[in-house]
Amino acid sequence: MQIPRPSQETQELFRALVPDAPGVQVKPMFANLGAFVNGNMFAGLFGDAIGVRLPDEGSRERLLAEDGAGPYGPAERPMGGYVSLPEAWKDEPDRLREWIGVALEQVGRMPPKEKKPRKRG
Repeated sequence: MQIPRPSQETQELFRALVPDAPGVQVKPMFANLGAFVNGNMFAGLFGDAIGVRLPDEGSRERLLAEDGAGPYGPAERPMGGYVSLPEAWKDEPDRLREWIGVALEQVGRMPPKEKKPRKRG
């Protein structure tokens, strides 16, 4: 599977959209970027697509009802619980920021991700 890379413009937009909040980090992930809170990813890039994790099914359904929203991640294996935000919203950063905020709030209520012990080689 070929993993798409985001443009510099999309990376800069993503970094500008992710709130500067306690426990939030933006980290490289598989040649893309992910935004994490307490170790759990709540938003990310897959190529130039911006996606959010919405554990609440009602929120996911509301977002998927928006024109241009859809599965997030590889077409052959989209990531469960994530929704790709409409491409047209890149011209409406407040809409992107709103859904990234919803994802942060929902994922922020999850327990912190436990670090897996390193395997001895």
